[in-house]
Formats: sequence, structure tokens, C-alpha cells
Amino acid sequence: DYMVLKDAVIFAIDISKSMLKPPPPSNSKKADTDSPAAAALKCAYQIMQQRIISNPKDMMGVLLFNTEKEKFLDEEVASRGSLGYPHCYLLNDLEIPSAEDVKKLKSIVEGDEEMADILVPSEEPVAMNNLLFCANQIFTTKAPNFGSRRLFIITDEDNPALKKEAKESATVRAKDLYDLGVIIELFPISHPGSNFDRTKFYDDIIYRDPNESDEALVAPVVLNSSGSDGISLLASLISDINSKQVPKRTLFSNMPFEIGPKFSISVKGYNILQRQQKAKSCYVWLGGEKAQIAEGETTKFTDQEVQGNETPREGGNKISEADLKASVKKAYKFGGELVSFDVSEQKGLKDFGAPILRLIGFKPQSMLPFWASVKKSTFIYPSEEDFIGSTRVFSALWQKLQKDELMGLGWCITRKNSGPSLVAILPSAERLDEVTKGQVFPAGLWLYPLPYADDIRSPPEQPNPVRAPDNLIDSMRKVVQQLQLPKAIYDPSRYPNPALQWHYKILQAMALDEVLPEVPEDMTVPKYRQIHKRAGQLIYEWGVILHDEATAYNEARRRGLKHEVDDDQEKPKKKPRATASAASLADMSTTDLKKLAVDGRLEKYTMPQLKELCSAKGLSTSGKKADLVLRVEQWVEESY
Repeated sequence: DYMVLKDAVIFAIDISKSMLKPPPPSNSKKADTDSPAAAALKCAYQIMQQRIISNPKDMMGVLLFNTEKEKFLDEEVASRGSLGYPHCYLLNDLEIPSAEDVKKLKSIVEGDEEMADILVPSEEPVAMNNLLFCANQIFTTKAPNFGSRRLFIITDEDNPALKKEAKESATVRAKDLYDLGVIIELFPISHPGSNFDRTKFYDDIIYRDPNESDEALVAPVVLNSSGSDGISLLASLISDINSKQVPKRTLFSNMPFEIGPKFSISVKGYNILQRQQKAKSCYVWLGGEKAQIAEGETTKFTDQEVQGNETPREGGNKISEADLKASVKKAYKFGGELVSFDVSEQKGLKDFGAPILRLIGFKPQSMLPFWASVKKSTFIYPSEEDFIGSTRVFSALWQKLQKDELMGLGWCITRKNSGPSLVAILPSAERLDEVTKGQVFPAGLWLYPLPYADDIRSPPEQPNPVRAPDNLIDSMRKVVQQLQLPKAIYDPSRYPNPALQWHYKILQAMALDEVLPEVPEDMTVPKYRQIHKRAGQLIYEWGVILHDEATAYNEARRRGLKHEVDDDQEKPKKKPRATASAASLADMSTTDLKKLAVDGRLEKYTMPQLKELCSAKGLSTSGKKADLVLRVEQWVEESY
């Protein structure tokens, strides 16, 4: 299901009396205060804000049902006669969210009086076949060619079609949506003391993957009126809907994974980790009634036109693309010279073969150093499209690597004309969220790029490293143990990028005419009170030990320096040792001179010493030092 595609989502929110009923009052701070319908609208509002940032090309709409008012495709149903959809109100049309859409949804969430009359429940329930047909019309009109089209139904009614005829009609409409490629997702809400039963109605209209387990279904969210479990209805809905996001950023599909000679399976690769950056700014023309994005144009001219020797014709003397390619070549600098290549030679430089992942061997995972990460890792998963049985073989390999704590070593070319890389093939176990039971970390294999010899640089020299004493290390160990993250795991979902969030907060405030925020929300700021409470005394004790050890170290060093000064004053001054003499260089054997030449140590000798050596060996003594060294090296090479 991993594809690069645009997503179109319609939130269908139930506005019945039970959905508008607020929970009973509670003294707990964790208890829900919003009605289920209000929580669903807030959820849609927050998801819309997220999508504007993370998926700016996706479409999103909000459809209310069981409402007294009716509206479809920006037209009042009353003016459309019998073509309307009773008790269906299209609040936000299915389109790329704009600032006006966000404002409209925000006004309902904040309880605007003008929008409050929309949230009036109907006396009779909506016909589910009408609701599904309304969604069908919206998808076919607004997003006919989208690869992903989904309908999110948020309701607390598990049996909206009491009559058999109504249920059969809804089943037919659901089949029509399924044939169009529209996926229906249910987000059920249960009230305290009652349980949402899917078997009454929704199991007949929601088509599930036959290989999908019951654990993959979204569990009914129970309205938290007492605050006992600590998770709100709003947080549960947002978490469930985010877990249903369309996976994107595919890297490669159906790449052969060669495990042995004539033994291959098929795998797909995904970029699960992708750094999110600010959207690029663009030039805007403000001269018209409405701001428009300026579009740039590129025109190629001849040299005479550029230098002003020739008057450009209207539109310029444009150079054809074929002439441009024939006259321009790519070149690289090497030793001060330009080495040029034509197009075919350039392609040949990049050709290392077809895309493949080839298993070379196995090593213990403990042999992988922590510093050997040069790029982000790629997640791979089996595919049955090219080789039937790939999943079975992939699973066996994954289990073996997990059981024996091994890693595979592989040769990997992910795309055509891309360079090869050595990778460590590491297994990962599935990890689920304890509260929502949603997947946090997938089970599969990761391609961990390894550095080549050319990528490793020498570390800085540390002539006399100072090692901390054992008592200072033991004291710091206690501090570190008290400041561990929860379960000693870094969870990136808890720490949004503060710079990115601040950038979009400002954009959002300006687009929606809101008050500009003054202080950015930064979840990475240390919690100093908790740090002081947990480890304040231990940090103070460590500081005392550090002060004592530093004082003792400086005192011992001062005494040592004083003894060295006293010893230097008592000892007689020695004459400076002379450098290697000309006689010693001239008297060396051919073998010794060969070692000096190989090690490159001849250049350390002075000009008189080298001239004396050349004279002794019958060589010319003219020229610079480099000439003399080269002359000696050639003589050694010929004589040895």
C-alpha cells in the first residue's frame, strides 16, 4: 500500500442528540468536557491544520449528517428541488484546505453563534444510503483521479438502519464506493455502560482486507467522564485518525533481494524517516485584485546578443535544445585540467548495474559501531509481485536475525545510475503504543548504510587525555540513572521541531487574522523542576567531589612542575644535539637509503647534506632541493 499518491478524505460526523450531549460534570482535570460531536469537529480542525503543513496537496472535506439543515456542493438544497440529500450538510467542500475553510471550522469549534444553528439535530435519522451516495457524488466530482479516497465516519450509533430494506440499500451504496476505490473507515464512540457493536450494521458496509486481523480495527473510544484512564476523547480520535494516514515516500518497488546464487526474493523500500522542512517561499504579484504567484520564464540567447553586438530579435534568437546539448559537455577538474565527457560517457560513469540488494554475509550485531551511520536507514518489506513466496523467506531471515542477534551485510543499488553502497541489514521488532495500541515501530528489516574507507576521517589528536577518577564516575552514574527518559526510549512523536512549528504558527496567525503568538512552544526545553527534584542533591554531591578532585589534581601538577624546574636548574646544560651529518648520510648503505626514500625522509636532510651525498655517489649537485632528492631516489632505485 506504500505509494506516492495524493489523498482525499471526507470527515462524516454524526450530529445526533446523543453526539451533542455533553458528558456529566466531573472534578477530574482529565475528564472530557466536550460532547462527542464537538470533539470530532476539533479533531477535524486539528487534522486540517496538520495536513496544510505536512501534506499541502491533499484534499479534505467535512460532511455533517443527522442535521436539520441541508446543503450540498455550496448550494442550498432548498433551491435544488428533489436532488438534495436530506439531513446531510456539507460544511467544507472536498478541496485543498484554504484559510477560509480553516476559519469556518474554527468558528464552529469555538461556538460561534452564527454557525451554531448548523449543529441542530434532525428529528428523524439520516438514511445511510443517502449519506453514502452523497459521499460518492463528492468524490467523483472533486477527486475523480486521486489514488487514495477515504470516508471517515465518526458516530456513536451502531445500528443506523433499523429496517432490512434500508440496510440492503446502504450495502449497495457501500459497494459502489468500494468499486470506485473509496475506503470507508469507522471511528466508533461508546458511552459509559454501553458497547459499540459493529456486527449490527457496519460489518456489512465496510470491506476489510481478508488478511487483516481484528487487532487492526479501530477500537471504540469510550467517553471519559471520570478521568480515570487519563486519555481524552479528542486525543483518542486524533491518534486513531493519524494512524490511518496514507503512507508515502516510497523509495523503490519490487527490487530483487539476492540471498544466494539463483535464489532471490522481491522487496519494497520506504523512507519512513524524512526530515520535514519549511515550505519554499515564492514571488507573489500584488498588482491585481487578487494575489497571484509569479511564474518565471527562461530564454536562451546567442553570445552576440548577450555581449550587445547584435540586436536581439523579438523573442530573442533562441538556441534549440539539440544544439545546446551538442555544444555543452560536462567536465571535471583533475590536476588543474578539465576532463570532459559526453552524455553516453557520463552515463557509463554511473552505471554499476541494475538495482539489487545482494546478501554478502553475516556478522554479530555487536560488531556494528555506533559511529558508522552515514545516512538515514531505509525500511524494507517483502513483496509477492515478482517472486511468490518472498514473504515466507523474508520472515525466516528476519526471525533468524532476531533470534541470534545477527546482522546481514549487503551490497545495495537502490536506483538505476545510482552508486552502490554497503549496508548492514538489521531486524526490528514491532512496537505498539500502550494506550491506543497503534503501531509505533514496524517489524521488518532496515538497510543501515555503512561508510567506505574514503568516508572515515582521522580523529583529533589527544596527547595527554585526562581521565576522571572512579569516585567521580560513580557519582555521575547515579545522576544519569535518575534522568533517564521514560522507559529509556526516545519517542520523536513527543518532540515537534520548535523552529518548524514556530514558522507555521506565524503563517497560520497571519493567514487567519489571529493574534501573533509571542513565545514559541518548545517541547525540547528541559524540565528544570523535575531535574532538580530527581537529581538536584546528587548533582550537588557530584560537584563537591569534582571540586575536591580538581583541587588535588592542580596541586599535584603544580608540585610536579616545581620539581622539574629545580631539576633543570641543577643539571648542567647539554650542548644541542647536532642533526644527521653529511658523513653519516653519505656512509649509509644502499638498503638504508632505500628505506629513507620509501618513507619520504630524504626531504628532512639539508641541502649541504644532500649535495655531499650526491658528490660521493658521483651524481650531479646542481638544481634545487627537490631535484637532489629525486636524483638520489632514482639512483637508489637503479642500484638496489
